[in-house]
Amino acid sequence: MPSFFTSFCTAGLLLAAGSVHAVTQPDFDSELRRIADTFMRDNHIPGMAIAITVDGKECYYNFGVASKQSKRKVSSDTLFELGSISKTFIATLATYAQAEGKLSLDNQVEDYLPEFKGKPFGKVALFDLGTHTAGGFPLQVPDEVGNHRQLIDWLKAWQPRYPEGTRRSYSNPSIGMLGLITAGRMGQHYADAVEHTLLPKLGLADTFIRIPADKKADYAQGYNGDDSPVHVNPGVLGDEAYGVISSAKDLLHYVHVQLGETPVDALIRRAIADTRIAYYRSGPMIQDLAWEQYPYPVTRDDLLRGNSSRMIREDQPVTAIKPPHPPTDAVLVNKTGATNGFGAYIAFVPAKKLGLVILTNRSHPTEARVEFAYEVLKMMDPDGLGGATH
Repeated sequence: MPSFFTSFCTAGLLLAAGSVHAVTQPDFDSELRRIADTFMRDNHIPGMAIAITVDGKECYYNFGVASKQSKRKVSSDTLFELGSISKTFIATLATYAQAEGKLSLDNQVEDYLPEFKGKPFGKVALFDLGTHTAGGFPLQVPDEVGNHRQLIDWLKAWQPRYPEGTRRSYSNPSIGMLGLITAGRMGQHYADAVEHTLLPKLGLADTFIRIPADKKADYAQGYNGDDSPVHVNPGVLGDEAYGVISSAKDLLHYVHVQLGETPVDALIRRAIADTRIAYYRSGPMIQDLAWEQYPYPVTRDDLLRGNSSRMIREDQPVTAIKPPHPPTDAVLVNKTGATNGFGAYIAFVPAKKLGLVILTNRSHPTEARVEFAYEVLKMMDPDGLGGATH
């Protein structure tokens, strides 16, 4: 693995908000590089971009190459596939449409798609689509569903495996349909609604579903488990569920928006808050709309448990939070993401005003990425996470 490493910070001191423990920049850089080198070597990752914010201070760390063929170095502007972090943009588009009065997340599918009247799918509430609790959807759209018409036919025949709101079945088609319904209520195709309406309002200039020609040179090459070069394959509901591509710099801006540190209009601010309403609890994890959160400080074991492959691939019992709980600051909010050639992680703690973005261009286990992220977060807030116990 190439050892190229660059860093840039807007301040020479990284200080955890509310903490008396300061980390001088050279010491922080050295330790971060050490654990990053280990993480990349153990998982055969060619390139990685990390972005950090603590109390408004930004740092960017770039490792390795965006492409093993060209040897182009990773930068904070390199574009990576976000995988399921894309789902947070579905959530924000839906809550923005709700703030505009174009839909209500409490309404049912059939209120907006009348072709599903009398069908089980038509009775599902929109917020249950966005929290993976609609009654037992599969992880992926079935292989035999290759177009919109086939998708509708499949959904008309769908039968729930559980009562709505009792099990969490992590699902691309479930939350993907929330995106499709939302875009329809806005009178646009989903990619247009995200790229032309949502992203400009969030201030994200280097985040895309369809990469423009003048940005394609910034697109990292992904590598699968066999080290073959890959990029994400288009598929039904793929734009919605896993299709967003972005840079570390743009995603850190997204974190600043989440933390309330970047001015946005009132409807977007309301939409951001509504994505963080707590609907369900499953083990240590609290399910918001796409986002997942944990009471802070969180232990390493709880963070790993909540982000485990088991939480993605196996149905999990949930307990409904009634009424749903409004956003709170003393939590760690996070989302993992992956495609066949990329891995991604985003997290922020409102009470501490800290945030973290990790982007890599090789497929690797989610648990390894989250464990690495926890070590970085612990460095950012040693008096908080450093003292976290069971």
